[in-house]
Amino acid sequence: MRTLRAVLPPALIVVALLAAWEAAARWDLIADALSIKPFLVPAPTDIAVAIWEHRGRLADNAWVTLQEVLLGFAIALVAGAYYAVVLHRWPALRRAFYPLLIGSQTIPIIVLAPILVVWLGYGIGPKLAVIALICFFPITVNTLDGLRAVDSDVVRMMRSLDAGRWQILRRVEAPTALPYFFSGAKIAVAIALIAAVFAEWVGAEAGLGHMIRISYSQLLTEQTFAAVFVLAAFAVALFGLLALLERRVAWWGGEGDGP
Repeated sequence: MRTLRAVLPPALIVVALLAAWEAAARWDLIADALSIKPFLVPAPTDIAVAIWEHRGRLADNAWVTLQEVLLGFAIALVAGAYYAVVLHRWPALRRAFYPLLIGSQTIPIIVLAPILVVWLGYGIGPKLAVIALICFFPITVNTLDGLRAVDSDVVRMMRSLDAGRWQILRRVEAPTALPYFFSGAKIAVAIALIAAVFAEWVGAEAGLGHMIRISYSQLLTEQTFAAVFVLAAFAVALFGLLALLERRVAWWGGEGDGP
C-alpha cells in the first residue's frame, strides 16, 4: 500500500496530462492556438505508433546515445570527485580554481560542441568531452559542499586520536559527502542526455540527437517526438537507478524517500 500511495498520484497526473494532450491534438486546439499546421502537433497515440513502427531504428540510435551518456557520465563522476577532494584538501587551489570552475559554465553547449568536433573529429571523442564537461560541474560542486559540511568538532576529535589527513577523509569527510555526491550525480545524469543530444546534433552519424535532427529537418514530427520520449525514459530510468543506489550505500543522508 505504501508503494501504491507513492506511485499512484504521479501516475494519475501523467495519464491526465496525456489525455489532455491527446484531446487537444485531435481537436487541433494546440495547432490553432499556435497558428501552425496540425501535423506539427502529433497526439500521444501517433507518437506511440511511431515508436512501434520505428522501434528498430530507435533502438539502434538509443544504444549509441546510451553508450555515450554512460561513458561521459562515468568520466565526470571520477574527475568530479577527484577534483572536489583536491580543492578541499588544498584551500589555495580552491580559491584559485573555483572561479574558473564557475566561469566554465557560462560557455553554451551549442558553442562548445562544434569546437570540440573540429578538434577531436566526428567520433565518440567530442561527445564524451561535451557530456563529461557538462556533468562535471554539479558533481564537483555538490561533492565539495559535502566535504566542507563536516562538523569541525568531529575533525578535531579525530585529530586528537592521531588520525591522519587521509584517515579523516576516508572515515569522516567521505561518508558525509557521499549523499551530496549522489545529489550532484542525479542532476548530472539528467543533463547528460541534453549534452549528448547537442553533441550529436552538431556532428554525428548515429544517436538519438542525430535522429532528432534528421526527423526535424524533414518535418517528421512523430519520429522527433518518439526520440524525445526515449530520451525522457532514459533520464527517468538513470535517475531512478542512482536514487536506488543512493538508498543502498548512502542511507544516512536522509534523501532515501525521494523519487
